Amino acid sequence: MEITVNGESQLMSDNEATISRLLEISKVESPDMVAVQLNGVFVELNSYSTTVLNQNDDVEFLFFMGGGSR
Repeated sequence: MEITVNGESQLMSDNEATISRLLEISKVESPDMVAVQLNGVFVELNSYSTTVLNQNDDVEFLFFMGGGSR
């Protein structure tokens, strides 16, 4: 199936189509530090492993960044 991740087309097999698996495939090192939007709606962190992706879904990873200067 084809989905869009951060504006880029990506193919996934149906048997691995959860947000958790997508984070693994995308090599996200700290998935607990990433907010995920699925079709414009934020997904709860505790739902990543049970949220199934479907053909033509639009997924956005929003990475938390720290920093600043004094």
